[in-house]
Amino acid sequence: MTATLEVSAGVGTIRLDRPPMNALDVATQDRIKELAEEATRREDVRAVVVYGGEKVFAAGADIKEMQDMDHAAMVLRSRSLQDSFSAVARIPKPVVAAVTGYALGGGCELALCADYRIAADNAKLGQPEILLGLIPGAGGTQRLPRLIGPSKAKDLIFTGRMVKADEALAIGLVDRVVPAADVYTEAHAWAAKLAQGPAIALRAAKEAVDTGLETDLETGLAVERNWFAGLFATEDRERGMRSFVEEGPGKAKFL
Repeated sequence: MTATLEVSAGVGTIRLDRPPMNALDVATQDRIKELAEEATRREDVRAVVVYGGEKVFAAGADIKEMQDMDHAAMVLRSRSLQDSFSAVARIPKPVVAAVTGYALGGGCELALCADYRIAADNAKLGQPEILLGLIPGAGGTQRLPRLIGPSKAKDLIFTGRMVKADEALAIGLVDRVVPAADVYTEAHAWAAKLAQGPAIALRAAKEAVDTGLETDLETGLAVERNWFAGLFATEDRERGMRSFVEEGPGKAKFL
């Protein structure tokens, strides 16, 4: 298997496993999609970590495989490539990327599909496709500017340069930087904490934010309004408000 899904304490870890650099060939792309859809379906998975192992997150696409593909072949493949990564972005649960070593090209694009990114202090991220005479094809031209703004995104995409962890943190490409040995532990802890939260409300929050970013303010407010009112029908809302009244804030236990 080029990737696996392991579940512990409500956290599903999608782990890439294609040594030495976790190059994202077609088989791995398809496997990521399968695992993302499985994590979406499984009730015992309440949050997700995407992880490439201790040494590298993912160094990008399998260039040797792509070299043999012509225009017609990539026309057929490009939608499946994007769908594989979008399946991770569409997981209706909190998703954190645990980034070690290189996250380049498709690896960076995969990290962009997470809700939160924790990077090792030795991590390097970037979109080097321009150096191959290409542009990012798995969402980089769309998700990167939405995350860090168009000017910074164009800098990375136009030049193909890599950024180290400290710069990635400064421009908002990652959210936390920790020692390399602590990346997975920290990412799992972040996910595990949210896995104990109100699942439907977390799903609502994620959908409201993501939908709002893709549409106009009035439509986004309508999505928020509908979810907000709908959550009043949930047991979690009853449990959370009862706990607040009886015990004070932040003490509710959700199922």
